[in-house]
Amino acid sequence: MESLQRDWYVVYSKPRKEEQARFHLGMKGVESFFPRLHLPASVERKIRIVPLFPNYLFVHIHLPTEYHYVTWSPGVKRIVCFGDTPVPVEDNVIDFLQQNADERGVIRARSQLRPGQEVEITGGPFNGLLGIIQDPPDEKGRVKILLRLLSRQISVTLGVEFIKSELAAIVPATGFNIGSELLSAAR
Repeated sequence: MESLQRDWYVVYSKPRKEEQARFHLGMKGVESFFPRLHLPASVERKIRIVPLFPNYLFVHIHLPTEYHYVTWSPGVKRIVCFGDTPVPVEDNVIDFLQQNADERGVIRARSQLRPGQEVEITGGPFNGLLGIIQDPPDEKGRVKILLRLLSRQISVTLGVEFIKSELAAIVPATGFNIGSELLSAAR
């Protein structure tokens, strides 16, 4: 028996129904991938896992014979098309996402904040002050900052959500260079 050529396609789900769609696709034997991003803990929430692409997931199907399995699954709105034709996603894109995800499809976010980098505090009692990062963010998203306050240098620990810099504070933990070059270390 000849094996069917399967390609990856993007599925648009109903709002916040990606998990439901993934479950029902799995019940039909359709391989799917729903990448999510694990953000560092914040003041409001302990663990934040959010969709990497809200309302989207990927399916690995033989389009002519398995299209209807996808379109008739609860939680699915449609397969994403250009014109009237679903266009496959390149395998290397899915491979890259899967290599950076755990077995549940969760990609751990990491910060691009580095020791010696100058940053601005954007909340709390130190709002608006400039400081220098002493230690990179820990697993809880806390950063040790050196501030100059009242003619003294003091060290404070803040959540990354209160840090503003030229670089994005949180990015997927990938091999991409999606920000500008790192700032030179302050002396």
